[in-house]
Amino acid sequence: MRIGELARTTGTTARALRHYEQAGLIFSERASNGYRIYDEQAVVRVRNIRYLLSAGLTLDDVHVFLPCLDGDVAAAPPSDTGLRVAQERLAVLNERIAAQTEARDRLETALREQAGGRVRSVA
Repeated sequence: MRIGELARTTGTTARALRHYEQAGLIFSERASNGYRIYDEQAVVRVRNIRYLLSAGLTLDDVHVFLPCLDGDVAAAPPSDTGLRVAQERLAVLNERIAAQTEARDRLETALREQAGGRVRSVA
């Protein structure tokens, strides 16, 4: 299948697919006209990549899951390496959330002080 069909089938964009290919996560053959041609297994692989990305992992993190991207990633028992990567990513996300919460709280306090208490809390 060509890149547009794979994009429609998986609910992604051709640009994202080219990015996944550049990252070494999916592969294509080239037709004589230069078009990328993907096999049917690419659908499963792209859906698994999107599942892992939606869970908060990065493309670099997804590389750890290469051996199982052609199966049911969501149902497969996680490897020790996969668990470690997921736990590390969770820690990073928690740190970012904490930093953003602190920034929001500082801004809210500054606004309240400047506005004489006329700013309502967003938390």
